[in-house]
Amino acid sequence: MYGLKGKSFLTLHDYSSQQINYLLELAKELKMKKRMGIKGNLLEGKNVALIFEKPSTRTRCAFTVACVDEGAHPEYLGKNDIQLGYKESVADTARVLGRMFDAIEFRGFSQDTVEKLALYSGVPVYNGLTDLYHPTQILADLLTVKEHLGSLKGKKFAYIGDGRNNMANSLMIGCCKMGLHMVIVAPRTLWPDQGLIETCKAYAKEGGGSLIVTDEVNAVEGAHVLYTDVWCSMGEEEKAKERISLLKPYQVNEELIQLTNNPDMIFMHCLPAVKGNEVTEEVFEANYSVVFDQAENRMHTIKAVMVATLS
Repeated sequence: MYGLKGKSFLTLHDYSSQQINYLLELAKELKMKKRMGIKGNLLEGKNVALIFEKPSTRTRCAFTVACVDEGAHPEYLGKNDIQLGYKESVADTARVLGRMFDAIEFRGFSQDTVEKLALYSGVPVYNGLTDLYHPTQILADLLTVKEHLGSLKGKKFAYIGDGRNNMANSLMIGCCKMGLHMVIVAPRTLWPDQGLIETCKAYAKEGGGSLIVTDEVNAVEGAHVLYTDVWCSMGEEEKAKERISLLKPYQVNEELIQLTNNPDMIFMHCLPAVKGNEVTEEVFEANYSVVFDQAENRMHTIKAVMVATLS
């Protein structure tokens, strides 16, 4: 369907708005089946390699449960379990795994690694997170927005904090392709790459949305979605003190919530959260916080990706 069979999921750059919407609708259907206790067999007989250079809660559990729910076998391969990039090249590892597995998930540092796995393995490869992109998270986020707000197109989506990390990058792509009005609120030193901004503005123009990048926190006014992420991504821990000082004015607190001036606003965070840094405990635990709906939806959307590309 929509040309997805055998297709890798490396970045939302590679997916049209129609393909993204199909995955969201499929995820909704699969979620309903699971809630009804209907066990699936759409991945029966499939074997999926799960490569993890970085630790994970949601990504690992989502892929594992999604596989088992539909009859597939997931095989976890930690950074000390295989020779990837150390004693064996990525290309050689890909060619070995591609002959044994029906698909490969990779969560690690380099986007180049996941691209090479897809190039050489001959099977669908899924990006569970790299330093550049986190596309499976964005699918879960978009599904969550649809569930709570009814639709995507025309909604104002404000992301505040570190504007050049993998989450900001991927949210820009996904929101602009799906016709949302995206606002990145970040200090100028943490703005996204200008080339990516221009690319996403083109996506927004085609999809009927818009993209603004600013350092003014009052740009969150009217937001239907207020989203943040940790101030220091994995591997950047040595920058913590500097980032806290720089980003303190961009904390999501009750004062910032009031700036949205939208009673229907929802708060989102991809987790894990450092409460007291990017978000206060009060906001995190509020009724408008949907962070655990997002976390659950990782499983349903990841399942949809695997079903669409493998079954």
